[in-house]
Amino acid sequence: MLRAVGFGDNDFKKPIIGVANAYSNLTPCNLGLNDLAERAAAALRSAGAMPQVFGTITVSDGIAMGTEGMKYSLVSREVIADSIETVCNAEAMDGVLAIGGCDKNMPGAMMAIARLNIPAIFVYGGTIKPGHLNGRDLTIVSAFEAVGEYSAHKINDEQLLAIERHACPGAGACGGMYTANTMSSAIEALGMSLPYSSTMAAVDAEKAESAAESSRVLVEAVRRKILPRQIMTRNAFENAIAVVMAVGGSTNAVLHLIAMAHCAEVPLTLDDFEAIRERTPVLCDLKPSGAYVTTDLHRAGGIPQVMKMLLAHGLLHGDALTITGQTIAETLAKVPERPRPDQKVIRQWEEPLYPQGHLAILRGNLATEGAVAKITGIKHTEITGPARVFDREEDCLAAILAGRIKRGDVLVIRYEGPRGGPGMREMLSPTSAIIGAGLGDSVGLITDGRFSGGTYGLVVGHVAPEAQMGGLIALVHENDSITIDAPHRRLQLNVPDDEIARRRAAWRPPPPRYTRGVLAKYARQVASSSVGAVTD
Repeated sequence: MLRAVGFGDNDFKKPIIGVANAYSNLTPCNLGLNDLAERAAAALRSAGAMPQVFGTITVSDGIAMGTEGMKYSLVSREVIADSIETVCNAEAMDGVLAIGGCDKNMPGAMMAIARLNIPAIFVYGGTIKPGHLNGRDLTIVSAFEAVGEYSAHKINDEQLLAIERHACPGAGACGGMYTANTMSSAIEALGMSLPYSSTMAAVDAEKAESAAESSRVLVEAVRRKILPRQIMTRNAFENAIAVVMAVGGSTNAVLHLIAMAHCAEVPLTLDDFEAIRERTPVLCDLKPSGAYVTTDLHRAGGIPQVMKMLLAHGLLHGDALTITGQTIAETLAKVPERPRPDQKVIRQWEEPLYPQGHLAILRGNLATEGAVAKITGIKHTEITGPARVFDREEDCLAAILAGRIKRGDVLVIRYEGPRGGPGMREMLSPTSAIIGAGLGDSVGLITDGRFSGGTYGLVVGHVAPEAQMGGLIALVHENDSITIDAPHRRLQLNVPDDEIARRRAAWRPPPPRYTRGVLAKYARQVASSSVGAVTD
């Protein structure tokens, strides 16, 4: 059968490398991946290996956002991981080069790589270049926030349409330090992709050349038997978390890195994120809460520059191995310890954007297993206010757009967790509407769902236990007092214990929203968000 797909007599002596290609034209994130797969396959042949290309899926989060379709987004992470594992094990691949673009492509591929433990490398499809309108850089989040501005009568129809038309100019993943670019940066920090590759633009020539170089590095790793679990160690995950904090990355990194560590059999918990947050400054002024996009970061020195600064100040493990066979310290040897003074994206060490990391782990009676908050880029980091309770994302969005949310309110969106949703939807639509309506610094929001990497504000996600599993978030009533206290890492329902006990005795879990198909299977298998929402 292999002869029928092009193998000659001598090819059977060569390592067989799977090329897991997540190409599709569903989304600009993955639009350029086929070209990268072809370039990688050609480089594998030239390096003495036999590539076998196979497909895996993607879901466009930006298109599905705010709809029932978004429930499939986190599910797609598991499908991607399972499909890559299935093909590589079924066909006894000697190595795998995974190419991905949209948010779940990265953790899905890395989960499979960790399970397989055959020589592997990840190739990121690259970031989109910013759109431009009236001298302003635009990203996909600009379009979502414009909806809120329109509803608040801050812009008119013509302005809304102009932003929508200019936000996404071509191929590549969402352009700020949103989830895709956060995860590509984390994978580079882990040592599982090439230096500088995580911040390249999808349409630039260097991205294709990086794919080819990744192939050459992978063939050498096969020869040297460098395995993912030699690279994806506890120290490597600590490095990745430090970089996520330093660049101001997405809350989704918490969920995905814990899931990746689970697949690599590396112990990693929410408390590890909090410990690293306390000692790691935010060094990069990047969207969504900052000024610049990821292509700006690339021009300023990229992830290697950020890593060298962290290494120089004792916040990275320099002896961690990378896929090239070099250590982190060896890889960064020629990178200067200080960023260039002619750029403003990466701050000097003495002048960080924030002295501590931005992803905080909150606990309290509303989140006994923990919750995740992004606490930078906002004026107020605590609020106590009346609960406005919604059992679906759509109901909350409708209330915001109708002007029914007031300053001081604490929005509660529940039954959107891994099991309750199911699928743990991202709440970009309501959070962007809050920002667009000018309420970002005056209302709070908590949910057992997730947030897009484009979200900012006084918002708390990943609340666990989730409502479907009987978490206290299920027992919140309209106008109950809720406290979000980020400085003290507290998330509290201010209701007497005896009243909580009375409500708990009367509560029954609602029936599953899906009883057949992939969402029903997922809901039966998925674990708590506090342990990565894994299904194995």
